[in-house]
Amino acid sequence: MIFQEPMTSLNPVFTVGFQIGEVLRKHMGLSGGALRNRALALLAEVGIPEPQTRLGAYPHQLSGGQQQRVMIAMAIACEPKLLIADEPTTALDVTVQRQIMDLMAALQERHEMAMLFITHDLALVSEIADHVVVMRDGEVREQAPASQLFRDPRDAYTKALLACRPPLDHRPRRLPVIDDYLRGSGPPKGERSRGLRGDEPTLLEARGLAKSFYFREGLLKKRELKAVKGASFRIAKGKTLGVVGESGSGKTTVALLVARLHQATAGEVCFEGRDLLKVDVRHAMPYKRRIQIVFQNPYASLNPRFTVAQILTEPLTIHGIGADDDERRTMASELLTKVGLPPLSLEKYPHEFSGGQRQRIAIARALTLKPELLICDESVSALDVSVQAQLLNLLQDLQDEYSMSYLFISHDLAVVRYMADEVMVMKDGEVVEIAGPDELYANPQHPYTRLLLSSIPGRAH
Repeated sequence: MIFQEPMTSLNPVFTVGFQIGEVLRKHMGLSGGALRNRALALLAEVGIPEPQTRLGAYPHQLSGGQQQRVMIAMAIACEPKLLIADEPTTALDVTVQRQIMDLMAALQERHEMAMLFITHDLALVSEIADHVVVMRDGEVREQAPASQLFRDPRDAYTKALLACRPPLDHRPRRLPVIDDYLRGSGPPKGERSRGLRGDEPTLLEARGLAKSFYFREGLLKKRELKAVKGASFRIAKGKTLGVVGESGSGKTTVALLVARLHQATAGEVCFEGRDLLKVDVRHAMPYKRRIQIVFQNPYASLNPRFTVAQILTEPLTIHGIGADDDERRTMASELLTKVGLPPLSLEKYPHEFSGGQRQRIAIARALTLKPELLICDESVSALDVSVQAQLLNLLQDLQDEYSMSYLFISHDLAVVRYMADEVMVMKDGEVVEIAGPDELYANPQHPYTRLLLSSIPGRAH
């Protein structure tokens, strides 16, 4: 079996070589040189570069895609008849996802292996599956050969799942959600226009933004890692800048620099004409209120010891909003209703909610201060299509209502095309292309952008 989250399914205190070797010792009785050679062959088979050096590496020294490859190597070590893959590519960007999918297809063919592939990404299912089973609330709603199910879905729930994903060929005003179909109301009407005219007022402009991290090597040497190399971009008032790129391209670092959660090495971030990077800590409070961030992982970004009421009223208290606790509590209750959660949720703790509900709480917390710029860092990437559609609709409604600007970071290119007025493509810490979403997707200029677009599941490549 391959699990969803490789970082939690690999043991952090053992090397990769030891963990693959353990499987071979226990089940195949290998040892010594034979064991090492087999482990090297497995790493080479799953496409890990320089397998000799990787054998001695620990999981944290590998990227997410490499960790998932190690998991696959362990799973195929004993040449199984059945491989169970549980959401194996959910946390990976499109280019790594494409590599993993191609790898699994090749391994399946080479080893004549059956595969049970569990995912919420229907585009992936259309590429990999021969037969599809659709489940809801523990029940099988429909099963059919893949070609038949995608051409002619019978169950209302299957139709809803297929419709919830942001389409690449048009942009509906609202994304349909499961309930629309189950109630029989069908998809919402109308199209939403995206793009910049060019005369919109600028809310935030970054020029030459750079960030380096330094690591000690030996006693006296320092190694520099340039995470962001001179990024320049602007975000218009009430508009969305989408940021795409593979893991390690510098997307999140840019977000943290804008939010002043990292200190920039060079460059400037002008917010309504003032360079945020030069504002001292005492005078930064008003800007913190106006720029908020929703992180990727709602399980890690909410305090598990706080009730939802404490989570939502804490920013209000810190920034002196509301006359007293009762007024702040009322404001928190209204925000919960706005993000689609009942006011009763105030007394609950984060662990009592699903991932999608926790992300709504995180969005509600970011909205407590009525920010002008909301940074969404992969904030819908781990959610299934129906919850994702609800949250994207919510973000659109909030933008319409409050004229908020978004810095929207995602590795899901269909979602970025749907949400963004302008798209910035990053690779190795550099901005390689900026264009309107329709223009970028129809006519990408940079080879790397073309590679990203060709890696979208379900799209000809």
